[in-house]
Amino acid sequence: MYDYIKGLLANKSNSLKGTFVTVETSGIGYLLEVTSRDFNEVCDGDVKFYTVLLHREDKMSLCGFLHKEERDIFNILLSVSGVGSKMALTLLDEFESSELIGFVIEGNYKELTRAKGVGPKLAQKIILELKDKLMNYQSKEPIKITSITPSKIDNRAVEDAQMVLVSLGYERKEIQDAISKSLASLNDKASAEEILKEALKVLSI
Repeated sequence: MYDYIKGLLANKSNSLKGTFVTVETSGIGYLLEVTSRDFNEVCDGDVKFYTVLLHREDKMSLCGFLHKEERDIFNILLSVSGVGSKMALTLLDEFESSELIGFVIEGNYKELTRAKGVGPKLAQKIILELKDKLMNYQSKEPIKITSITPSKIDNRAVEDAQMVLVSLGYERKEIQDAISKSLASLNDKASAEEILKEALKVLSI
């Protein structure tokens, strides 16, 4: 329903219930639950938050993210059984988006247990379900990376990074440009996680 909300930062509040900001636009104040990282980063003045509308039986609420890729990963996390909005926000507080995806690709569930409330069983479930969603997304045709020399490409790492970006909803041209720019600054042994980290930086600009 809402892709993003852009307006004036009217208030910030931090309590046991979570971290929240109020963004005022056109005379309406939107209350958004945000990660602690975004809470600390946002400053007074004009702000823009990418949003997710949560609709439960007893209430409706909004979550907001300063960066689009974190909003997209939040949505994918919510698709995992046993992961609600609080847990998804906790994971995004503990790990950078590229780091979280890297653990999923590598199957490194032990690292996920660093997040508060994530035990080994839940961590393994997250790995299993997210890896299936991120890595088995089939695009109609491969995305060709033409602006770099083939000798510099680790094809498997590039393909893994491409599939994740496609599953996050980025367009073909965006992915091609982002990975091309990323690989120009990486060595030929770059992992999928490293490629993703650089590509997400490019896409967030």
